Amino acid sequence: MGDIVSVERVIPAPPEPIFDLLADPARHREIDGSGTVREASEGSQRLKLGSRFGMSMKMGVPYSMVSEVVEFEEGRRIAWQTRGSGRLGSHAGGRVWRYELEPAEGGTCVRESWDVTEESWLSKWLVKLTASKQTAGNMAKTLERIEQIVAGEGSGPTG
Repeated sequence: MGDIVSVERVIPAPPEPIFDLLADPARHREIDGSGTVREASEGSQRLKLGSRFGMSMKMGVPYSMVSEVVEFEEGRRIAWQTRGSGRLGSHAGGRVWRYELEPAEGGTCVRESWDVTEESWLSKWLVKLTASKQTAGNMAKTLERIEQIVAGEGSGPTG
């Protein structure tokens, strides 16, 4: 398996509501297809380039991660690099979660990528050994959840 895994899905919605969902860390638990995201740290605001946000996680045991937005193009691309918190951060993490949105017939093509290119060699080896087999499936579930959310929000009453 390579250092980058990507999945994509055409979601029948314009890019704006999809991007708004991705740019709100308080809603990441709603879209997480892996079931590991618990909640964003208090005070998390809409993401922009350079934003930092914390996330409590649980995969067997609870832990926390800190992310920084490293790519940002409003309505088109957002990516954050995730590291462990505290001392752990210098040894674990460095993966990038990237979302790219492109207009497509029938809606927006959303591509989610998991990029471990910048992980430390030990962390990369461990992550690829333990998580990479499930990553594509979990990302596909995330894109499905995004579609359910934006379709559900778009079908409610207006005004």
